[in-house]
Amino acid sequence: MLFLYSKRGKVMLYNEIKQANIQAMKDKDTVARSFYSVLLNKIKLREIDKRTSGDELVDGDIVNIVQKTIKELEEEKENYAKVGNAEEVEKITKQITIAEKYLPKQMSEEEIKEEILALADRSIPNVMKHFKANFNGQCDMKKVQEILKGL
Repeated sequence: MLFLYSKRGKVMLYNEIKQANIQAMKDKDTVARSFYSVLLNKIKLREIDKRTSGDELVDGDIVNIVQKTIKELEEEKENYAKVGNAEEVEKITKQITIAEKYLPKQMSEEEIKEEILALADRSIPNVMKHFKANFNGQCDMKKVQEILKGL
């Protein structure tokens, strides 16, 4: 079994996902199992990319993978809804719910506004850079941009 450790020596999110995958296999939950298989493959590919460049895979990378996977699932869900395939929409909704468990607590619109207003330079590039550096994974960057334009 592959264990990844953060620089602080704590077991990472990867192990939690791996354990959930094992539990889904034991429960014979095909929808969850399918989701975890895809997610674990994406994580392993990212780990290989990181290793070849001499970097270490960290929780932030896994959170980014989960976010991208959720966006892909949302698009897939919309497409199935358009063609009227309710069964697939239900499966994908369950997968999205599973994926959201691995995201950090998301910032509310109010918290995003407060953070933007606390910045001296509120230019779009500066604000986006600030949120990416300090709140990566805790807020949707499109939401930040929309709120910024509304101020």
